[in-house]
Amino acid sequence: MQAAHRLDAIFAALADPTRRAILGRLASGAASVTELAEPFAMSQPAISKHLKVLERAGLISRSRDAQRRPRRLEPKPLAEATQWLERYRRLWEGNYQRLDVLLHHLKTKEKKWEP
Repeated sequence: MQAAHRLDAIFAALADPTRRAILGRLASGAASVTELAEPFAMSQPAISKHLKVLERAGLISRSRDAQRRPRRLEPKPLAEATQWLERYRRLWEGNYQRLDVLLHHLKTKEKKWEP
């Protein structure tokens, strides 16, 4: 059940466009709260709330560099979410392939019946 709660937290964090943008920024390297807040029209406390959600989901981590506390992207939770999604992608891919075969069969059968 622990994995299910972790996935819930990851997907809930990824559901927000601001948090996805923050992750996109952190993909290019660590950044401070001030640096992360720059492109957004919101207060630093609001950005901090987004960062807390991302931290609780394990998507980012905080380190200490003197007075600075830069955030870094943590790839493992994204890999877990990708792995979970991949199972369903393969399932649907198989369903679509079977549907393609069926449609091809029906078209071939239909051509045989044409007068």
